[in-house]
Amino acid sequence: MGVFSKVHRFREAGQEANVNNVERFGYPAKSLFTTTKIITLHKATDITDENENVVYHSETKFPSIRDKTDIVDAHGNHVAHIEKKLLSIHERHFVTMSDGTAFEISNEIMHIVKDITNIEGLGWQLRGNALGLNFELYDENEEIIAVIAQKMFSMHDKYCIDIYKPEHEKRVIAILITLQHMIKDREAATGSSGGSSSSSN
Repeated sequence: MGVFSKVHRFREAGQEANVNNVERFGYPAKSLFTTTKIITLHKATDITDENENVVYHSETKFPSIRDKTDIVDAHGNHVAHIEKKLLSIHERHFVTMSDGTAFEISNEIMHIVKDITNIEGLGWQLRGNALGLNFELYDENEEIIAVIAQKMFSMHDKYCIDIYKPEHEKRVIAILITLQHMIKDREAATGSSGGSSSSSN
């Protein structure tokens, strides 16, 4: 179990902080958790705290070619808007925060998620990949902001986010929701291309 927890860092609310994260970064200032609703026309995700209280909610317009998504807090206040750029050789998403801060997240199309993904406009970097189910978010000074871990084999697309710089919490949530969409888009594209190749055989 100890070896597994070092490799795969997802945990449920109420469980102890991951040993690998604690050894490397100390205890997080705050941890949040996501659950995506699967029986809905919209992509709807709840972000909850350690006590399973909803603190943020994201919802994607349907239908939406640009994958337009809005995030609100528990009181309904707008937090961020996310849109996907069309006809790009990169998987590029634009994020606009409610305070006017804007940044872009993009991936080269040949990677599931690059080992290093630049957050353009913030000077941050997202390190990790979807195969490893773990991501680390660093600021422009190489200091850890958050660690994101995805649950294996989850119908509800669950994530755990350990936040080390709580002043950036809303930006972290916007990056997480964008990351979820990028991974799901890649899985859908891989599935459809696999289906096309098998049907042509």
